Amino acid sequence: MTNVWRPAEGAVVCIGETMAALAPAPSESLETAEDLRVSVAGAESNVAMYLADLGVPVSWLSALGDDALGRRVRAAVAATGVDVSGVRCDPERPTGLLVKEPAGTRTRVHYYRSNSAASALGPDVLDDDRLVSASVVHLTGVTPALSPSCRSLVTQALTTAPSERPYAISFDVNHRPALWPPGTAAAALRDLADRADITFVGLDEAQELWNTGPEAADVRKLLPHPRLLVVKNGGHTATAFGDEGTWTVPALRTDVVEPVGAGDAFAAGFLAGLLQDGDIPRALRLGHITAASALKVTDDHGRLPDRDRIQRLLDLPAQEWETQG
Repeated sequence: MTNVWRPAEGAVVCIGETMAALAPAPSESLETAEDLRVSVAGAESNVAMYLADLGVPVSWLSALGDDALGRRVRAAVAATGVDVSGVRCDPERPTGLLVKEPAGTRTRVHYYRSNSAASALGPDVLDDDRLVSASVVHLTGVTPALSPSCRSLVTQALTTAPSERPYAISFDVNHRPALWPPGTAAAALRDLADRADITFVGLDEAQELWNTGPEAADVRKLLPHPRLLVVKNGGHTATAFGDEGTWTVPALRTDVVEPVGAGDAFAAGFLAGLLQDGDIPRALRLGHITAASALKVTDDHGRLPDRDRIQRLLDLPAQEWETQG
């Protein structure tokens, strides 16, 4: 077992916006479909729901409109075992909405979240009592793009010295180009990502944002400060960099129905594994297992394998792991 730094014991707190999501069937066009399916979509609540599935105590902090979609979002997240008691109800602003548009092998996403309830979140969220006993606070690069107050929230969290907070901060770069004014995302996200204790970023994402080289190690050179940096290379591998070493684990072979939500699932699996025993290769495996469940469904949140199968996969010798699908 490879033991490295890991956060103190405690619950995880995920902070960020979740929206109602509308989508046609994967084989149908948004222009001609007669029916649209309603689900929920939010990077941070995706992480929270998967953490709950994996048995990790977790809270989600956000804001929703005092409307039917807000009540639907709250109920859906709560149904997975996530504590939603800290989610605010805003009587003046609506719940955000996104619409998925299947386009061949990719899915375009249209956002309708301007002036949403969650866009009014600010640094005062960090005063929530749940953070006092938290092990990890999870944030993403979506939140600072939503509004000046949301950016202040994330900036304050990440510029607070580790000695001044009881929890570690996990940050998923999660670049959403449509949310950022042209030319502004790269510098902002690099600064935030390099301040976190645990940072997640896709290799292709890093290349697009920062013009990094083709290897995961090129991303580490750009982001040297996180205690753990996890670079995801699509359906190929994931590599974790820490002061104690570097670990790479191949992804599971998976038939992809839709890729949306897989990065969030991976982050949840990795965090759950890290909190369990600090074994980085096993945490990377659990990230891949969790991501595979998201890849197999059109929703952002899929069903995990049963606990016995997860344990069998985690215990496989390396050469057998690479043959699993």
